[in-house]
Amino acid sequence: MLDLAADLLPLLDADVPVAAVTVTAVVRSAPRGVGATLAVTRDARVIGSISGGCVENDAVMLGLDALRTGEVRRARFGFSDDGVVTPIAAGLACGGAVDVVAYPIDDTAVRAALGDARAGREATLRLDLDGEPLELHRPALPRLIVLGAGEHAAALCRLGAAAGFAVTVCDDWALLITRERFPDAAELVVAAPHDYLETLDSPDARTAVCVLTHDERLDVPALRAALRMPVGFVGAMGARATVARRAMLLRSAGVTDAELTRLHSPLGLDLGGATPEETALSVIAEIVASRNSASARPLREGQGSVRRRDAAAESCAVRSA
Repeated sequence: MLDLAADLLPLLDADVPVAAVTVTAVVRSAPRGVGATLAVTRDARVIGSISGGCVENDAVMLGLDALRTGEVRRARFGFSDDGVVTPIAAGLACGGAVDVVAYPIDDTAVRAALGDARAGREATLRLDLDGEPLELHRPALPRLIVLGAGEHAAALCRLGAAAGFAVTVCDDWALLITRERFPDAAELVVAAPHDYLETLDSPDARTAVCVLTHDERLDVPALRAALRMPVGFVGAMGARATVARRAMLLRSAGVTDAELTRLHSPLGLDLGGATPEETALSVIAEIVASRNSASARPLREGQGSVRRRDAAAESCAVRSA
């Protein structure tokens, strides 16, 4: 539920009744993992997903029933161990099953946790649902630092926020750093990029820095600073000739060859796209692949499971007694 904070908080602030349906256990395989949540309003507005589509109708009906009665409801959606479809739900396409709990969202503690999650802070929510504890946890969001505020930066901010990053956009030109151009940014900073990086609070392996300034007077000092920080990803946009010249300038500025090996430039995977949005997609894809140490090859070229450990399970733990 915590990953739905941006959509849920306005509804709760407007006193709109909402119920959540949360996955508490997975049998064999399921499209989403433990902690995946779907929310539903009394007029059947649906937010989020627990399965990607195959049991959503049943989840919505269960949530509406919890809203109508004000009581906690539990169910199993999918297939039982003998492969028989349970009476209450359609089968999951992957052949597994999920246990879910549906409950009205009416606790003030929920709003506080949702507020932390929306702000990108670590958030934990503990609920007592008819004597059975439910705990949801979401770590602080991964951060994407975009240096430069051109059109490619605007597209990268949109896609980065959609992919779950808390996005900061920094540029030294205040006319470009506006909420109208970057409505999805968690933070807008007017400063020289390298000056901002020197003030960055607690950068870590979940932080990605992308330099899109297109001005070597700005991107060289910014990259020198970023490559010496404990961030997980540093990238810079540019044509191959620009990349070669920039590397020479970075070496002249004291950047070592070992530090240069950390630089992803030209930035992005080769998807063949040309628009700012297509370029942003290639950048986000490279960041995610790098963070997960993935090959970025088509899944059809690999073997074994197509799914790694579920991202929702990593960011959301449910304990049910």
